[in-house]
Amino acid sequence: MNSVRKCLILAAGRGSRLGRKGVPKPLLPLLGLPLLERVILTAARAGLDDFIIVTGFEGDRVRRFLDGLAARRGIQIRYVVNEEWEAGNGLSVSAARDEIKEEPFVLLMADHLVDERLLEELHAEPLEPGTVRLAVDSNTRNPLLDLDDATKVELEDGRVRAIGKELEVYNAFDTGCFVCSSSLFSALERARVQTDDTTLSGAIRLLAEEGKVHTFDIGDAFWIDVDDSHAVKRAETALLGRLRKSTDGPVSRHLNRPLSARITRYLVQSPVTPNQISSFCFALSAVAAGFFALGGYLALALGGLLAQLASVVDGCDGEVARLKFRESAYGGWFDAVLDRYADAFLLLGLTWHVFSGAGSGAVVVVGFLAVIGSFTVSYTADKYDSLMKLRFERGQPKGIRIGRDLRVLMISLGAVLNLPFLTLSFIAGIMNAETVRRIVVARRGELAA
Repeated sequence: MNSVRKCLILAAGRGSRLGRKGVPKPLLPLLGLPLLERVILTAARAGLDDFIIVTGFEGDRVRRFLDGLAARRGIQIRYVVNEEWEAGNGLSVSAARDEIKEEPFVLLMADHLVDERLLEELHAEPLEPGTVRLAVDSNTRNPLLDLDDATKVELEDGRVRAIGKELEVYNAFDTGCFVCSSSLFSALERARVQTDDTTLSGAIRLLAEEGKVHTFDIGDAFWIDVDDSHAVKRAETALLGRLRKSTDGPVSRHLNRPLSARITRYLVQSPVTPNQISSFCFALSAVAAGFFALGGYLALALGGLLAQLASVVDGCDGEVARLKFRESAYGGWFDAVLDRYADAFLLLGLTWHVFSGAGSGAVVVVGFLAVIGSFTVSYTADKYDSLMKLRFERGQPKGIRIGRDLRVLMISLGAVLNLPFLTLSFIAGIMNAETVRRIVVARRGELAA
């Protein structure tokens, strides 16, 4: 088991390039959360639990925020003050020497957003004594980077040969994520005394000359340096794009998710909670079902449009939860329960619409089969999605996922096109057939395992 628990985060800078006067860079809001909070919560999810934050510019304000964050999230946070924060960032690292002592630690920047998977893998392996491990991005065409500002790295046999923003020959970028031994502190002191270099890169160069800077290639893991207003926009776009899930059906992937992400961009700025969004979507579906039951084409079409709107907004609860680190088992369960009620109301409303006009018992049977089919498809979703994930990892095609996104779109289109009975019949046939198909596929997968 990995013994690295401490995480040192540099949060002393002003952030003048961001153009946000009066807002310290670590507290810059990004999709509902300050940068520093995003970095801390990501690191906490990666298994780090002892945080040391170096403050400088507007330190009192940053520390008040940290006190509130620690109480709100139940995280252990300490901080140290770098009075020389306007000098090189190496001085911020040195300021934490007494807190770190001789223990290995993860070093992060308050303005670098990273994938938690990157951090998990970075500190998973024990660190060799006296060395530093730097996470590097070997994708030199990473579209999220500002090439002029990025710290470039020349690698040779998995070790750093040269590092700096002015390198002309390089094959990777410094992501600002390190696992360090206490040897970094002595290197910082040597760099300051020997070359008057107070930057972190100066110390890394000294260690690299001694062959003590190993690297970890992040592969396709996400990271971005949020250093100016353009980077803020790129970061927002990237984080919203990462909300897509591998289990999204075709309607979610191509219609609902692009729309819900646009709505979520604004919802995260508000105090609205994921569970409130789930409740709103259920209420919207219930209103749509009520319109179905009223009778008449106008009410039917309006109900169809409301049903699809509810389906789009229904993606926002999970998106807000993920962006604000508010996911919970209860939240997912609560949303799933409301979705089942919403499905039943929509299909029963559609059934009543047809039955009140035709009065045929066959309508009731078809409506019943549509409800049962929708429930069983939802019930089998978790097991089926797990199986499809395994198939995808093995390089096998996943096929088209038939789920709630497709079902609600069918209801919406059927209502707008004034084809309610055909829609019920189609849903009853497709959903029950899909359930049977999943049973067969799951059985074959179990036999092949």
